[in-house]
Amino acid sequence: MANKIGRVLWCVCWWLLFRPSPRIMFRWRVLVLRCFGATVTARSRIDPTVRIWAPWNLVVGRDSSIGHHVDVYNVATITIGDHATVSQYSYLCAASHDLADPTMRLVTSPIRIGDAAWVCAKAFVGPGVTVHQGAVVGACGVVTKDVPEWMIVAGNPAREIRKREIQS
Repeated sequence: MANKIGRVLWCVCWWLLFRPSPRIMFRWRVLVLRCFGATVTARSRIDPTVRIWAPWNLVVGRDSSIGHHVDVYNVATITIGDHATVSQYSYLCAASHDLADPTMRLVTSPIRIGDAAWVCAKAFVGPGVTVHQGAVVGACGVVTKDVPEWMIVAGNPAREIRKREIQS
């Protein structure tokens, strides 16, 4: 029951305080999220159009950003590391249904996006997935398994493309 009340209150605050805030008011949105139990650093950049199911299940690191129209379905905890980016229209989905159960009960599993990782535009990251440090999920990629460190994956289902190399 407490979860449902929290969700209703969050919905009202999302519509009244979060969503209408001007794009440049990142710190305001961080404050609103923190009021609902999110662990978000002051230097996080979260767009006003981001849909967050349960702020109390959200952890966002330093200098990380969540782009416009990202859907964060965090029935279980979703953690986004430092210097990570989740680009526009992506979907982070921490829940699914047990297809063997006749009632198709909800099954949840946390998602982790590592430090310096990038989830590109319109990508889908499924329940229980870890996108490890420095990894990249290509645009429109569908990730249902962990992505190794500094690996670029793309496609549906996502496949390894090559190692990511940083040039100085």
